[in-house]
Amino acid sequence: MLAEAHLSAIIQSSDDAIVSKSLDGTVVSWNPAAARIFGYSEDEMVGQSIRRLIPAARQDEEDDIMARIVRGERVKSFETIRLRKDGTEIRVSITVSPILAADGAIIGASKIARDITEQFAAEAALKESELRLRMLADNISQLAWVALPNGDRIWFNKPWYDYTGLSHQGVVSGASEPHHPDHRDRALAKYLEHVAAGREWEDTFPLRARDGVYRWFLSRAKPIRDDDGNIVYWFGTATDVNDLLEKEEQIRVLLMEVNHRSKNMLAVVQALARRSGSSDPEFIRRFETRLASLSANQDLLVRRGWSTIPMDEMVEAQLAILGPEARAQVHASGTAIALSPRTAEIIGMALNELATNALKYGSLSVAQGVVALTWEETRDGRFIAQWRESGGPRVHSPTASGFGTTLIRHIPARSLNADVILEYSQPGLLWRLECEAAVARGLTS
Repeated sequence: MLAEAHLSAIIQSSDDAIVSKSLDGTVVSWNPAAARIFGYSEDEMVGQSIRRLIPAARQDEEDDIMARIVRGERVKSFETIRLRKDGTEIRVSITVSPILAADGAIIGASKIARDITEQFAAEAALKESELRLRMLADNISQLAWVALPNGDRIWFNKPWYDYTGLSHQGVVSGASEPHHPDHRDRALAKYLEHVAAGREWEDTFPLRARDGVYRWFLSRAKPIRDDDGNIVYWFGTATDVNDLLEKEEQIRVLLMEVNHRSKNMLAVVQALARRSGSSDPEFIRRFETRLASLSANQDLLVRRGWSTIPMDEMVEAQLAILGPEARAQVHASGTAIALSPRTAEIIGMALNELATNALKYGSLSVAQGVVALTWEETRDGRFIAQWRESGGPRVHSPTASGFGTTLIRHIPARSLNADVILEYSQPGLLWRLECEAAVARGLTS
């Protein structure tokens, strides 16, 4: 009696529907979980056919179940659809076993039904999400992959296999390798260094296609972290940049050719100036110095693809005319700012003129002279450059304004809408330029 009471308590408290039925499908017992799952009370179902729970299109399932029960078989768990009292469909997992009499005869069946509607919906949503992710990953132009926290790659998208022609097992095991042997060790070392540090990784290297031809790819990897900030995966992509690099190389060669031809033109101008002004050596010297300044800026522009020029690089290019001893007397310092080509040309010519004058008349004409060259971008969006000489001979304001003054004062003021100060004081010459930082960067005119 105690065992029967215990069994009854289990059936009554179970979260699964536990139903017994006769061989003709008539319900004999109906526990509370069955009432909760299917919506029928015990009184509504006992004595009724179990088929009222089965959709019309699935009635053959009951025929098959009962045929197997009669043969003494146990129907293992399977997923199917059943009906609630209100007509809505629910997804259930069902297990059916024969009920035996004392003499071993089969007298009915016991069914356990578990409502898996929510579980199935969650699994379906997950499969749908996985399908969408797979569709996205397999239809992007980039080669994509996923790696474990230690950097070992465990998944690749379809474009990766289509491009490399390699198998998953071959790539994961390392037996197959699409990386170019000349770049593999360097790229791998950099990748593992970033993985160990947990930093985003970026590199450019060639990968071999299935036809054996190498193409250049820009590869990136980003750490995927959990809520606690721990890296759980790395997601990486490789973008084919081979055509872009080839075009960049063509542009670089073209710029070098333009630079070469323009220098030839400067040489022609220089030769004509020498012939035209042969009676004035000082004119020739200053004219050649200014041509050299233009040439130095042009070299910088070509090296940087005709884009912006860092102020510090421009300063070094213009002060190269001083030679090592005089250059050591110029203390240059400033914040990082990228000048537009137009600004670099204007300020470069001014610095070249200042340096030439200082070397001939100012602080750089004596060993104890010093020049402090500084520049900054202020918080209120102003760009300030200053040339201050000290320790040199006394300077005097020129009696006439020549082309040098135009380069130092008038052209920067007009072209950059700048405030330019030029003072010839006892400590030494002071030149100060101030304009909008956006103008200096070429972001506005």
